[in-house]
Amino acid sequence: LAKRDSEWMGRVHRFLGLSVDVILSGMTPVERRAAYAADITYGTNNEFGFDYLRDNMTHSLDDLVQRGHNFAVVDEVDSILIDEARTPLIISGPADASSKWYGEFARIAPMLKVDTHYEVDIRKRTIGVHEAGVELVEDQLGIDNLYEAANSPLVNYLNNAIKAKELYTKDKDYIVRDGEVIIVDEFTGRILVGRRYNEGMHQAIEAKEKVEIKAENQTLATITLQNYFRLYDKLSGMTGTAETEAAELHQIYGLGVIPIPTNRPMVRVDNGDLIYKTEEAKFDAVVDDVVERHEKGQPVLIGTTSVERSEYLSKQFTKRGVAHNVLNAKFHEQEATIIAEAGRQGAVTVATNMAGRGTDVVLGGNPDILADLKLRKQGLDPVETPEEYEAAWEPALEEVKAQVKADADTVREAGGLYVLGTERHDSRRIDNQLRGRSGRQGDPGESRFYLSLGDELMRRFNGGALESIMTRLNLPDDVPIEAKMVSKAIKSAQTQVEQQNFEIRKNVLKYDEVMNQQRTVIYEERRRILEGADMEGQVEGMITDVITAYVDGATSEGYVEDWDLEQLWTALKTLYPVGIDHKVLSGENEDGEKGDLSRDELREALLEDARSAYAAREAEIDGIAGENGMRELERRVLLSVLDRKWREHLYEMDYLKEGIGLRAMAQRDPLVEYQREGYDMFQGMLDGLKEESVGFLFNLQVEATPAPAGPAASAGLAVAPGLASPVGSGRPAPAATSAPAATGDRPAAKAAPAPAAPAQAAPTALRAKGLDERDEQRLTFSGPAEGGGTAVQRSDAAASAESAAEGTRRERREAARAQNKAPKKSARSKRKK
Repeated sequence: LAKRDSEWMGRVHRFLGLSVDVILSGMTPVERRAAYAADITYGTNNEFGFDYLRDNMTHSLDDLVQRGHNFAVVDEVDSILIDEARTPLIISGPADASSKWYGEFARIAPMLKVDTHYEVDIRKRTIGVHEAGVELVEDQLGIDNLYEAANSPLVNYLNNAIKAKELYTKDKDYIVRDGEVIIVDEFTGRILVGRRYNEGMHQAIEAKEKVEIKAENQTLATITLQNYFRLYDKLSGMTGTAETEAAELHQIYGLGVIPIPTNRPMVRVDNGDLIYKTEEAKFDAVVDDVVERHEKGQPVLIGTTSVERSEYLSKQFTKRGVAHNVLNAKFHEQEATIIAEAGRQGAVTVATNMAGRGTDVVLGGNPDILADLKLRKQGLDPVETPEEYEAAWEPALEEVKAQVKADADTVREAGGLYVLGTERHDSRRIDNQLRGRSGRQGDPGESRFYLSLGDELMRRFNGGALESIMTRLNLPDDVPIEAKMVSKAIKSAQTQVEQQNFEIRKNVLKYDEVMNQQRTVIYEERRRILEGADMEGQVEGMITDVITAYVDGATSEGYVEDWDLEQLWTALKTLYPVGIDHKVLSGENEDGEKGDLSRDELREALLEDARSAYAAREAEIDGIAGENGMRELERRVLLSVLDRKWREHLYEMDYLKEGIGLRAMAQRDPLVEYQREGYDMFQGMLDGLKEESVGFLFNLQVEATPAPAGPAASAGLAVAPGLASPVGSGRPAPAATSAPAATGDRPAAKAAPAPAAPAQAAPTALRAKGLDERDEQRLTFSGPAEGGGTAVQRSDAAASAESAAEGTRRERREAARAQNKAPKKSARSKRKK
C-alpha cells in the first residue's frame, strides 16, 4: 500500500515541486538513505521503526539512513496508536534455553486441576498455583523445594504450562499448521506468521501441542510503535473510526479528532441487535436469516470472533446446501479472491475480524481480480505465459466488467451488502469497522448483530440482569428480544471495557516511559561515539570512576591496617598494568606494619599511575596502527561494550517487569518500585560498561592489518566467549561497579551473547586480537503489519539456518524426546530413595 500510495499521490506532489520516494523491504542502506532524503517518504510503520533500531545498532556512519523525525502522517492511526500501541518492533537473535523442561511440564500440567492445584483469572489472564499444586510438581520432579534458588527458573516453566493449558485455546488464540504453532491476531483474526509469544510462552504451547519446540529468541533492540511515533516533532493521522477514541488520542498524544463528512450520503440501514438466550439458538437464527437473504440474491458478509466459530457456521451452511466462502486464519492466502467475490449476487462469506480493515467489498464483484481468475482458469499466467496473458487481458476485463455491472444493479435492488455480526466486540470501533464494509460510496446496505447471553462480552458485564428479564418473560430460547434497554446495556458494557483497556494502556505507558528514557540516553551516547566525538576525555573519566570504585570498595571499612591491599592490587592488575608497589606506597615494614596512608592518598597515587599507564598504552597503539589509532580503538571498544551491556540490560528489565506487580502485596506502588529499581539497574549497567571498557582498552592485543582494497568486511569488535570480561574475578566487589543483584524472587539474568557487528570500512588498519570478529547473527525482525497481520524479516543467516534445520527435523525431534525422558527417570529414582 505504501508503494501504491506513493505512486498515486506522488504525481500531485511532484507537480507541486516536491520529491517523493518510498521505503520498501529489501532495500540497501544506500537506497534507504536516498529515500529518506526526499521531501516526502512513504513506508510502513515497521520499515520506519526497524530503520530507527538498525541505525542504533550499526557500527558505521555509512550505514545510517534516517535523518531525524520531523513530521509523520499515519494512516489507520487508531489501529497504530491504540490497538497496536503496545506491540513492539523487535530485533531478536537466538538465546540458549533448555527445551526438555517445556516437555516435562507439559506432561505434568494435565495432572493439575483448576481450583484444587491452581486458580485462574480469565479476565486478567493470570494464574496462581496453590500449595497442593506445588507439592504435586515437587513430587513429579523429585525435588524438595520448587522455590529454592537453584530451582527458581522452573517456576516460570510451571506458570507457562498452566497458562498454555487454561488461557491459550487452539483455533482461537492459535492454530497448528504443518507442525507449527501460529498465533491468531485477536483483533483481526489473521494468522501472525513469524510472531511468537515471548518469555517461553510459545515453547510451552508447542510442548502442549506436541510439536517441535523451537529455540527462544532474545531481544537485541526494541521500541513500541507508540514510543517510536512520539519521537516526531509533529504527528497526525487519518482513520474512519476514531471518534469513539477521541479522548485517548487527546490525552496520550495531544491529537484532536475532526470528523469529515462522507463523500456521498450514507444510506445503510443499521438494525437493532437481536439477543437470544443461548448460543445455539443464536446461530440457528443466523443460518435461517442468511438462507433467506441468499435465496433473494442479496450478498451476505458474516463476521465471527474466532476460527472455531467461523468453521461451525460453515458446517451449518453446508448442511443447508448454501454455497459460501470462509475467510479466516486458515485460508488467509485466498483473502483477495474471497473479498473480490463477496459482493456478487447471492454470495455468502463467513469471515473473522480480518475482513474489517483495509478491504473494499465491491457490489457485483471486483472486475480486475475476477478477470485475473478467469484467465488463470484458462491456463494463462502473467509470469509463465506473459504474452498470451497480456493479449487476453483487455477482452476478458471488458467481458467481466459488463457482467459485474449487471450483477451490481441486481444486488442494489436486493438491498446491497448485508453485514451480519455474530458477537459484539470489546471495542465499538471494531464493530463499526465491520459495519463499514457495507453502504460504501452511497451504495445501499444493511447490518445487524446477533447476540446471546453466552457471548463473552455479555458474560462479563450485565449478562445476569438480561437473563433474569428473559426468564421472567418466560421467553423460549429461539425467541429474541430487541429493545433499547438491550442496546444500552451492550453500549455500557463496551464503554466499561474500553475504559478499562484505556487505563491499562495508560498504566503500561508509564512503565514504558522508564525504558524509553533509558533508550534515549543510550542511543544519544551511541550516536555521539559513532559520529567521531573525541572519546579521550570520556575514557579518562571512566578510568577515574573505576579506580575510585575499586579503592572505595577495598577501603570502605576500618583503618589502613585493616585494608587488604594485596587483594586490591591483584584485582587492579587484571584491569591495567600497575606500576607501583602497595608495600612501598603504604610504607609497610618487614613486620607487615603499614604506615600512615589515607584513602585519598591511595586513590590519587593509583589514578596518577593509571593515567601514566594509559599514556604509554596510547603511544604503543599509535606506534602499531598509526596516528589516532588509540582514538579508533576507543570508539570500537565503547560501541561493542555499550551494545552488549544494553542488551543484557533489556534482559534484566524484562525480568524486573515480570515480577514487579508482587510489590503491591507489600503495600508498595509497583510503578514507583519499577522506576527506582530500573534506575538502579541502569546505573549498575553504566558502571559495568565503564569497568569493562577500561579493561579492554588496557588489555587488548592489537596488531596492524593491511588496509582493505574495497569496502572492508566486519571491523566491529566482538567479545570472545571466553573473554566476556577482561577483569579478573579475584578483585574486591565494590558496590559502585557491581551490577545490581537479583531482587525478590526474580532470578538473576544470564549474561547474553554479544551482538552482531555490522560490516563497515575500517578507517584505521588495526585489529584487536582479544576480541574476535563475529559472524553475522541470525536476526529476526518482527512487528505488526499494515493489514493487521505480522511482518517478519529474517537475515540471510537466519533463513539459511532455518532451511538447514528442516533437513534434520527428525533427528532433533528424537533428541528432544530423549531429553524429555531424562528428568522423569531422575525424579522417579529420587522418590524411591
